[in-house]
Amino acid sequence: MNEQLWWYIARASGLVAWWLLAFAVSWGVLYRSKLVAGRKVPKWLLATHRFTGGTAITFTGIHIGALVADSYVHFGLADLFIPYASDWKSGAVAWGIVAFWLLAAVQITSWLMQRLPRRLWLAVHLTSYPLFVSATMHAATAGTDAQNRLWMAAVALALVLTTFLVSFRILGDPRKTRTSTPPRADLPARERVTADSTAP
Repeated sequence: MNEQLWWYIARASGLVAWWLLAFAVSWGVLYRSKLVAGRKVPKWLLATHRFTGGTAITFTGIHIGALVADSYVHFGLADLFIPYASDWKSGAVAWGIVAFWLLAAVQITSWLMQRLPRRLWLAVHLTSYPLFVSATMHAATAGTDAQNRLWMAAVALALVLTTFLVSFRILGDPRKTRTSTPPRADLPARERVTADSTAP
């Protein structure tokens, strides 16, 4: 068996987990944004968001397991679950640990959403944003793929897309909303209806 097999599995599963997370965050923001507000949204959109989030935590588990199995850098359980416990790139690993715990909290509360107070679920779910930042920092500082220009270009593209969707949701639709003009009291009823239907 190739001695670097587990290292390759750790790298691959980490990259897949990051992409799934980026997709889940972007999809969730899009689902709740004004881009689709007021429209009949298919149920599969929400199902896709939940599926990618759950799959992201699955690949994160594979990522952690492969790091434990890898012999190049020895990681104990404390190194992988407690920030700054590892001597190997402690800061970079800490970003990943924070991302893991946030991902676990978001996913667990999503599974228990029907049993939790709405405000509690929403407060935890909003940590998806710092979760994405932590995971991105981990990928950029801990992974050996940070020197790959193609990978960094893909990360930049995902960051731009996610930032745009988040900004659009926070700031709202910049297009002016059509508002109705109050009917003029000096017009007959029929003319007032016509005036309302053609208001800018």
